[in-house]
Amino acid sequence: MKLYSYFRSSAAYRVRIALNLKQLSYETIPVHLVNQGGEQKLPAYTAINPQKLVPSLDDQGQIITQSLAIMEYLDETYSETPLLPQDAVGRARVRAIAQLIACDTHPLNNLRVLQYLQNNFKVDDDAKNQWYKHWIHESFAALEQLLQSPETGRFCHGDMPSLADACLVPQVYNARRFNCDLSAYPTIVRIDAECTKLPAFQAAAPENQIDAV
Repeated sequence: MKLYSYFRSSAAYRVRIALNLKQLSYETIPVHLVNQGGEQKLPAYTAINPQKLVPSLDDQGQIITQSLAIMEYLDETYSETPLLPQDAVGRARVRAIAQLIACDTHPLNNLRVLQYLQNNFKVDDDAKNQWYKHWIHESFAALEQLLQSPETGRFCHGDMPSLADACLVPQVYNARRFNCDLSAYPTIVRIDAECTKLPAFQAAAPENQIDAV
């Protein structure tokens, strides 16, 4: 398998975690989101992913895009170390947590959104960072409450890492990059710490990627 990735991309980070949890071998194809105005906009990559986003997964010539779709594909195709619980209610809960992060939080703080704020609305760095922190706190306040559930264990759902944890850790990583105060979210911080003890999460971390700078 080939994973088109950028070391700081939260979405690519999620998929790296999933691949590592499943112990699947893959080749990383770096796509730098800043160089040359963004390598994701070059024709060679837009032919792979017309959205001009990472990640994209090439599994024996089958191209799959969108991080959640990729992770569910991996779970359906490579059943070892499942990323979703066996019961329907559990699967719904894990998907809800994952989507809270991947669909409601991350898109508002994505690189292209932050660049648009700066380039088109002339937002300065302080205002951009306030925007970022606002949406992190809106999201994490709700997530912290959702995690106050007997279904939460060592990880977001029970005592095995899941799709939800693969989404949580990259978002916490980026929140720290932007100096967000996470003291109001002790459960989120605890679960992140549990995850980052595991080799699968450590190997997926941005600083451990071949394109890290």
